[in-house]
Formats: sequence, structure tokens, C-alpha cells
Amino acid sequence: MLSNASVTTMLPVIDMARARAFYEGSLGLEPGGLKPDGKFVYVVGGSTLALFPKPEGTKADHTAISFQVPDIAASIAALKGKGVVFENYDFPGLKTVDHVCVLGAEKAAWFKDPEGNYLCLHEDLA
Repeated sequence: MLSNASVTTMLPVIDMARARAFYEGSLGLEPGGLKPDGKFVYVVGGSTLALFPKPEGTKADHTAISFQVPDIAASIAALKGKGVVFENYDFPGLKTVDHVCVLGAEKAAWFKDPEGNYLCLHEDLA
């Protein structure tokens, strides 16, 4: 029933100006505009990312968004050049090397937005 529906990822933000500066300036997302209900939207690869103001904020302890990229090393280098700071992990079953972890059929690298949400880049290996 919903397999052809478009999907919007909703992320709460405390400081809309700070969040927009990151998503536009650091990640290079093209602004889609402010909606009457206060959400600010971006169209990302055919999906929609909506930032909405939430003064008390919330953040997930898991990956909120994962961006599929064709070359994770090049994407990391480009984002680091824009000031994005990538996470490093050394846990049983999850170890990064140069910010990248191989998980089955994909490589992944994580970073946080200014609100503390975990974002991910992933590259399919197959």
C-alpha cells in the first residue's frame, strides 16, 4: 500500500539557523524552503528531509539518516574539508579504520549534526 509513497525524514532541531548552516553549508543540501508549519525542507535524492523546531530538542542514540554515496573515502574527505567531524569506534564487532567500518556488504562512517543526531554515509560493496 505504501511502497510508492514518498518518504520524509523528520529531525527535531533546537536552533534552526545553526542546523540550516550545517545542512546547507557543510553537507551541501539545497534548500527546499520553509513550510507554513515551521518545518524547513530539503529534497535529497528523491526523498525529503524536514527540520522542525523543537525548543527542548531530542536526539536519537541511533543513526537518524544514512546517505548512500558512491565513494565513501572521497565523501569523507569532502565533508571533512567543510568541517564535518567523523566518529571513530573500537567496539567488539564495530571498529572503524580512517572513520570507516565494513558491515557485511557495505562500508559506513558516522558523524553528528549540531543537534547531536547521528548521521551516516554508506557505500554498498556489491
